[in-house]
Amino acid sequence: MPRIYTDKDASLEELRGKTIAVIGYGIQGRAQALNLRDSGLKVVVGLRRGGKSWEVAASEGFEVYEISEAVKRADVVMVLIPDMEQPKVWETQIGPFLKEGAVVDFAHGFNIHYGLIKPPRYVDVVMVAPKAPGRAVREEFLAGRGVPALVAVHQDYSGSALKRALAIAKGIGATRAGVIETTFAEETETDLIGEQIVLVGGLMELIKKGFEVLVEMGYQPEVAYFEVLNEAKLIMDLIWRSGIYGMLNGVSDTAKYGGLTVGPKVIDEEVKAKMKNAALRVKSGEFAKEWVEEYSKGAPNLKRLMELARSHPIEQVGIEMRKLLFGT
Repeated sequence: MPRIYTDKDASLEELRGKTIAVIGYGIQGRAQALNLRDSGLKVVVGLRRGGKSWEVAASEGFEVYEISEAVKRADVVMVLIPDMEQPKVWETQIGPFLKEGAVVDFAHGFNIHYGLIKPPRYVDVVMVAPKAPGRAVREEFLAGRGVPALVAVHQDYSGSALKRALAIAKGIGATRAGVIETTFAEETETDLIGEQIVLVGGLMELIKKGFEVLVEMGYQPEVAYFEVLNEAKLIMDLIWRSGIYGMLNGVSDTAKYGGLTVGPKVIDEEVKAKMKNAALRVKSGEFAKEWVEEYSKGAPNLKRLMELARSHPIEQVGIEMRKLLFGT
């Protein structure tokens, strides 16, 4: 069993009297900055001057500085800008301005694990990775709860890096739910693999292929949409709340039998082998290399694939069905 930390295992005293610079004020940055401030800690925000986020952060009562100035003032630097923007910002606006003994925190291990960012030896390098979008991080905190998170130490200069990371986790509310100790490598690789073979890539293609099969067999697209996409959320909600076995106990016997006998024939060992090949590309660094190169060119392939996703028939049907369901 992994080590799981809760509120009793963490102390905000590790951060009392220190200045925390949150770099970025997007979905995660805003949520974590607000939660840390509400936990009684001193938080400043580092941003590019003139951007929309500057005005938003200032209007919500934060001292806002250009990134390099925020880093100079900080004892803790939380790097919460998009992964692919981090290396160039680090090189010019973060790395050169870090104090000796500072803590640098990441919410995802990508750039450290693949060597795109190389921190100096005189800082702690940790990761606190909430396992939920920023909106949920904030909403759960305000409700007196928290979202689970992963915590890891890449570099322990001070000898107290884990304690400091757990203090950050407590400040954003994660220790209320539970924080699992991991490594930068494990977090990065499982995150990418999960996104590709299940959460984004796998689910998306499963839904699209199911829709195509039904429509090609002559069924109405609207009926197919409800069957393979709309009801997918209802099933996932059951799995999320009660597990796979609990979900099975929440559907009809016909659905149980059909799912248990046919599912393994569709998602079979051949599919599993393809999943493993995709996972090995992540583990070897091949995917990271491909993505960095793609991004450096302006992401033309991503833009093409996004347009294909937008123009798929299930999306065209979905626009009308969502108007019916949600009025938007």
